[in-house]
Order: sequence, then structure tokens, then C-alpha cells
Amino acid sequence: MLNKAILDPEVSGFIKKNLKKDLPALILKGSPFEKVTIQEIAVQIKGMQVAEKKFPHFFENSEILYPPKLNLEQTSSEITASYKAALVKGKSGIDLTGGLGIDSYFLSRNFEDFTYCELNADLAEIAAHNFTALKADNLSVYAGNGLALLEKTDNQYNLIYSDPARRDDRGGKVFKFEDCEPNIPENIDLIFSHTENLMVKSSPILDISAGINELKFVKEIHIVAVRNDVKELLWILEEGYQGEPVIETVNFEKDRIQKFLAEVTKEDEMVNFSLPENYLYEPNAAIMKSGLFDKIALKTNSKKIHQHSHLYTSEKLFDFPGRRFEIVGIKEFKPSLLKRYFKGKKANITTRNFPESVEKIRKKFKIKEGGDDYIFFTTNMNEEKIVIFCKKF
Repeated sequence: MLNKAILDPEVSGFIKKNLKKDLPALILKGSPFEKVTIQEIAVQIKGMQVAEKKFPHFFENSEILYPPKLNLEQTSSEITASYKAALVKGKSGIDLTGGLGIDSYFLSRNFEDFTYCELNADLAEIAAHNFTALKADNLSVYAGNGLALLEKTDNQYNLIYSDPARRDDRGGKVFKFEDCEPNIPENIDLIFSHTENLMVKSSPILDISAGINELKFVKEIHIVAVRNDVKELLWILEEGYQGEPVIETVNFEKDRIQKFLAEVTKEDEMVNFSLPENYLYEPNAAIMKSGLFDKIALKTNSKKIHQHSHLYTSEKLFDFPGRRFEIVGIKEFKPSLLKRYFKGKKANITTRNFPESVEKIRKKFKIKEGGDDYIFFTTNMNEEKIVIFCKKF
């Protein structure tokens, strides 16, 4: 039940004052207010702590209310919500699984009318309040099952969006579309009777090939990463589409956005292999998730140092969706010789297609973590174990 007393000036001031304080210690002191419990205060504080980093547009509005922590876990960040909103537009849209309403709010900016649906009545009430606070006048709230609404309406939408719940009846996490709620593959015909365009968000853990096999008419797959951490997969379906899907990867770094696009097809060109040249490239997490390892070499004119190392090289420096390094030295992996070389060394270590872990290498050679040096333990095209010493751009 929504308790708007949490927004009273005295309570709001208390929350802001204690936003950075130890929450368990604060809870033990109890609530200093008659109309608001300490548990309600704790929920608001926790929600604001999450919002400050994850969706600052909401955090900056003093009228926003937050749900319990569990309802925040699957919520999109402002960065990813804004990204998906930029992909679509139209007269009307609907979000079948609204949650806190982050995606609905940002998607609604590109539609004349937008409908938010949510089974959890308490969550729907919070979202309705927040939409009013945000002056999102084109957003209407339906507290109920989004699929049930589709079954009883004749409305047509330019976009239907869904972020299916990824927990089973026992609270365990699930990833396949057919195991989520709602079951998109099972209801695909109902959905396409009301739209030509469907966007579905899935867990980043979901295998891309498995997802394509589960769904019909997949036109685009967007792999969205923030600071080299894959946050979500977006599946864009168009009714009747029979072509090959296109994968677009995006990685939001602090000072730049890395994008890469390629069709999901078998390779029709031979990639080039080379021993490490002047520069080394490490694909970002979104590229790694995509599996487009040959495509990235072909499109960037780089060379692979090994089929399975997923490291790339070139003589001249160029832009690349990932980290770029200047190679300053290469050594064979001979532990007896390297031990003397690494003594007292401080470096950032990465292993690719290499039999030993970073932890084992640090322990074996007593290499401290950090510094400006980057060292790659990997395998080259001649199946030789090598160590590449680099400086990062």
C-alpha cells in the first residue's frame, strides 16, 4: 500500500540526511515519525541509493517513490533504457511487464500514447505516482496482466515491449524465453495480432543461438554493455521477417560509445592471421558475447593472432571496439627465464587461450596487481605460448 507520507518535508529531509549512513544501524534506531515506519524509510533510502547511479533522472526528482530492493534488481538502467528508446518510435506503444517503469518512461518519450502494464498492484501504484511526478502525461497505467489486456482489446500498437520476469515459482533464476513470465514464444501469435513490431529484453546470459531458435521473425539483436559489462540483450522482431538477424553491439564507456554491427551469417571470407605486430586489440564484452570474432577481423582489417585467442593485431593503429595497446615486447613462455624478469614487477594481467589462470600466474611469478603495464599470456598462430607486454592507449 502506497504511503505518501514518506514524501512529507520532514521525512524527506531525514532521508536525505541519512542517505549515506549505515542502513542496518539506522533501522535499529527505529522511525522518529508516527506515520512512517523505519522499514518504509529503509526502502526509500535503498531505492535512492540505487537510483543515484542507475537512473539519476528519477533520483533528481524529490517526488519519486521506490519499491523494495527485489523489484529493482531486473530494472533497466537509465543508459540502457535511453538506448532502447532511441531504436523505436510511433503513435502508440505498450509495455506488457512494466515493473518500476524505467523502460516505459523512456520509451514513452517517442510515442504519442504509451501503456504501462504491471501485475503487481503495489508496483503499478508506485509507477503511476512516479509518472505523474515526472509529468509523463502520455503514459497510462494498467494494473493487471498485459497479455490479458491484449486478449480483450482491439487496439493496434506500433510497438509491444516486454521484459519477462526471470524467476520461477521457487524464486530461482531462469533464462530461456519459454521459462520466463510471460512466455513470449507461447504467446507470439497473440502479440503479433496487435502489432508488427515486438521488442523483448532478456538476460545477458541467454545464448544467442538458443534465443533465435526460440523466437520467430528475429530482425535485430542488440547486445548492450556499460563499461565493458554486458547488461542486457534486446531482441527486435518484425512480423513476417525471414532474413538473417543483424547483431549490433554497443559498449558505453565513460568518455565514448563503442558500436559494431554485423549480420549473423556463416563467414564467406577468410580472415587473416599474424604473429603480433605493433598493436594489440582486445574486444569489449559485447563483442565477446556476440561471437562475431571473424566478422570483427574482417570489418576492422585487423588480423587474429590465433583462431581461439580472440586477440587481434595490426601494423598501424586504428579504432577498435575494445581496448587498444601498443606492443612493447614479446617473450616465449619459459617460466625459468620469466621468474627473474618478473621479480618485483607490477602489472595488469590478462589470459586468453592459455592453460593457466591469472591468479596462478600472479602467484607463480609474484607479480603485483596494478600499474601502467599490461601483460597478455596467450597462444599465437603457431600454437606457441607467448607473453605480450603492452602499454594501453
